Order: sequence, then structure tokens, then C-alpha cells
Amino acid sequence: MTTWIAAVAVLAAGYGLGRWRPWMRLGDWADWQLRFHLDRWTSRPRQAVLFGLLLATDPVRTVRAWRHRHDPPPPLGPAVRIRNITEEEQ
Repeated sequence: MTTWIAAVAVLAAGYGLGRWRPWMRLGDWADWQLRFHLDRWTSRPRQAVLFGLLLATDPVRTVRAWRHRHDPPPPLGPAVRIRNITEEEQ
């Protein structure tokens, strides 16, 4: 009986964490700290810890951003053409 109660408690805790998604919130906070914090260049150890936290909470997007950080921007689309309608063409 104790095993069943423990299993149900573990499943309920896993479900609760899955719904709450604390790693997403923690990853968003670390991303905000790295991008928009005013004194981001003053502490390299702080940056390393935040980057490690971001890598642990969202590894796929972090590695993708790291690999493609120096890619050239995508090409621009064609220029917009504006028709000039005069009274004679109507």
C-alpha cells in the first residue's frame, strides 16, 4: 500500500511540475538577465552561471542560438511597387 501511495505522489508531483513549468520560467528569467540587464558586462562569473542555467533549462534553443549567432541576416524581399493612378488611366 505504501508503494502505491508513493507512486501516486510521485506522479502527482511530476504532473504538477509539468503543468507549472518552472524550468521555462527560470529559463526566461536567465535569458532576460543575459540580454537586458544593465550591468551585464561587469561580472563574467555571473554571466557563466546564467548561461549554464539557460543551457540547462532550454538546451535546444540555446545551442541553436549559439551556433547561428553570426549568420548573415536573411535576404530582403523585393521592393514594394506602388502604382501611380492618374485621372487619364481611370
